[in-house]
Amino acid sequence: MRITTRTATASSLVALTALALVGVQAGTASAVTTAGCTTANTKLTVTEVSRPINHLLLKATNTGTTNCNAYYAPDLRAGADAQAPLAWVEDSKPQAVVTLKPGESAYAGIATYSPDGEGGTTTKTLGVLFTDRNAGGTGKEKTLNLPNGGVFFNSAAAVTYWQYSAADALTW
Repeated sequence: MRITTRTATASSLVALTALALVGVQAGTASAVTTAGCTTANTKLTVTEVSRPINHLLLKATNTGTTNCNAYYAPDLRAGADAQAPLAWVEDSKPQAVVTLKPGESAYAGIATYSPDGEGGTTTKTLGVLFTDRNAGGTGKEKTLNLPNGGVFFNSAAAVTYWQYSAADALTW
């Protein structure tokens, strides 16, 4: 009987210890709050880059007080008359969601045109909308002025998924 009692007591102690550890881990995990990145909690800038040619770099910096997730790729509208957002470069999809601490930045590369594309026009503005965890639009669109008074876009224009570095964003 004593062996059974000791085994039951030891099992109870192991179970209590495991529950205590789970409680500590759950408390730690809930202490970090992460929201989706939006135009309300980030500063957006768009710049022209020298390489690769026909590319722009979109930078989103977390200006909030908590972490934010930059899901998927931004929905971009080249010009006020754009009928549809730019295509996403599927090959640029990162292995995990890009999470930004306050002050950190994410980057998306924008290919503005290609000789393979059709049509096109020079536009002066870029509409930017973040996506939520379900790939839907979130928040209000932010309109940015494009460099040099305007940039040429054609049907081949596309944007990468959010990346942690400018170099990664400009790889595609």
